[in-house]
Amino acid sequence: MFVDQVKIYVKGGDGGNGMVAFRREKYVPDGGPAGGDGGKGADVILQVEEGLRTLMDFRYKRHFKATRGEHGMSKNQHGRNSEAMIVKVPPGTVVMDDDTKETLADLTEHGQQYVVAKGGRGGRGNSRFATPRNPAPEVAENGEPGQERYVVLELKVLADVGLVGFPSVGKSTLLSVVSAAKPKIAEYHFTTIVPNLGVVETEDSRSFVMADLPGLIQGAHEGVGLGHQFLRHIERTRVIIHVVDMGGLEGRDPYEDYLTINAELKEYNMRLTERAQLVVANKMDMPDAEENLEKFKEQLGEDVKVFPISALTRSGLRDLLYAVADELETAPEYPLYEEEAIEQRVVYKHEAEELPFMITRDPDGAFVLSGEKLEKLFIMTNFNHEESIKRFARQLRGLGVDEELRARGAKDGDIVRLLKYEFEFVE
Repeated sequence: MFVDQVKIYVKGGDGGNGMVAFRREKYVPDGGPAGGDGGKGADVILQVEEGLRTLMDFRYKRHFKATRGEHGMSKNQHGRNSEAMIVKVPPGTVVMDDDTKETLADLTEHGQQYVVAKGGRGGRGNSRFATPRNPAPEVAENGEPGQERYVVLELKVLADVGLVGFPSVGKSTLLSVVSAAKPKIAEYHFTTIVPNLGVVETEDSRSFVMADLPGLIQGAHEGVGLGHQFLRHIERTRVIIHVVDMGGLEGRDPYEDYLTINAELKEYNMRLTERAQLVVANKMDMPDAEENLEKFKEQLGEDVKVFPISALTRSGLRDLLYAVADELETAPEYPLYEEEAIEQRVVYKHEAEELPFMITRDPDGAFVLSGEKLEKLFIMTNFNHEESIKRFARQLRGLGVDEELRARGAKDGDIVRLLKYEFEFVE
């Protein structure tokens, strides 16, 4: 089974909680605060592993939750930071955010890493909150929650050259004779159901990677046939070899086939038509092949060069491989996504700062608070200590929550909800 696209859930480890503790040593009166900080939660890191070829492993495990940091301890001992969670991916993996559809990373080289979900920082212990006015605070923070998101991993094979064409035109046979690859070959359509890669070396010691992709048919860009699943793998290739069947055994017109496949490439992605394309007339060992080739060349015009070959008898392959190697020397790299041009000048604009929270009403009349900053403050508050609760109330007041609730008509005793918890509004 070839898996080349998968959606996974990743969550960085939460930070460890800070501790409220005091020195209790003999002969040390009023020892003061001694609560340590929590450790940092683990990051989730995607790392390229050269030996992997597909995203098959992600079929069975799609949730990756990193471990949290160790809690702070007494005697000002800090909790241990958690070690990063390494998730192996094959070279050629593109990482996209599932919500925003933004491309986050393009992982191509062995050992390359990308932090896909950051761990939360550890909460501060009460030693951090000591001041001259309050030398023995009973305040400590809980750990910051780790980043969580859904990401889409998409594999685009790392090939310099891509073979395209209708089913059964001889793409797999061509790959098998010019490289050590052993794709499945048979006399029926869609024998190839996964991309096959092979390393090709010319007689003058130039080498490149060639990919044999499942056959395209009309409507492939809309999802017809098998080829549409693998069109994405052509995006990395710098040269396209367009294989056309000159034998005419199935009664198809080679020129019509040529136009149809190019139309599919254009419809899928306009950038595919910019790549160098070599037209290969295969199956020249068949009886009517010469006649069909002459007609095909007349219909094409003089601008397009055609390489007549027979993958079966191996004739014409030397010239074809030399031509491919020559094209690769000058063919540019094509970015997988449009990189925005960065302007050199800096423009400063005044933008009104958005409120760090939202207030809505439930059907029962309760006020509902939401917002990433507000929810993070709530999660990081230790409600076991009175001073921590008072600190959270001051933070809400500082953000303008009290004022906004009054403006919305909140009165003494009204219910206010935040996440799964309820509070009473007190004037």
